[in-house]
Amino acid sequence: MNDREPSTATFLFADIAGFTAMTEAHGDEQAARVVAEFCDAVTRELPAFDAMHVKTIGDALMLRIPDPAQAVLLGLRIALDLLRGHRAPAVRVGLNHGPAIERDGDYFGAAVNLAARVSAAATGGEVLLTAHTAALAPSVEGVRYESRGCPALRNVRDPVELVAAVRHGETREHRFAIDPVCRIAVEPDHAAGRLVIDDTVYFFCSLECAGTFAREPGRFVD
Repeated sequence: MNDREPSTATFLFADIAGFTAMTEAHGDEQAARVVAEFCDAVTRELPAFDAMHVKTIGDALMLRIPDPAQAVLLGLRIALDLLRGHRAPAVRVGLNHGPAIERDGDYFGAAVNLAARVSAAATGGEVLLTAHTAALAPSVEGVRYESRGCPALRNVRDPVELVAAVRHGETREHRFAIDPVCRIAVEPDHAAGRLVIDDTVYFFCSLECAGTFAREPGRFVD
């Protein structure tokens, strides 16, 4: 099949932050179940945003959205709404708008590679995008942008300015703690375990995670 002419769109990568830690703590079966639930939840959202599922790579999804403003809204929907609550994993999202070559349903090019690197730079619950992409969607209703500077991105030589998309009225604080072992959300009032080390309180989703932490806290505490 011959390469087509490059087509321009916003490419979005979304994955589960701390997926390796979750797999080690809770096993392959639960990790696979979480990935399936994540993929199904995202897939149901795609028609509303005119988005296309390009491929799934482990716990990561690659999407293509023609309109950058819709891509920003979809990114926030994925990161903040789809997997929420006690014992839910955190999701991180990265976006970049640019040209790419389509081949057999997949997309290739520097714009795609950069979107993947931006996603890797995001933290759980964060939607990061290049400043170039934000400039193409300057007035998304209910959304503001916060600068994240020019962090080093793996295999990206030139500095790239990044911004975070944040919903108006929403802060990065939330009522959930993060289990330091498996990196999933824990509601303190419903935590299976609780430990205090050096005046810091840690909450756990299970007694197994609490026991793992108690045996080697240095592995999980910076």
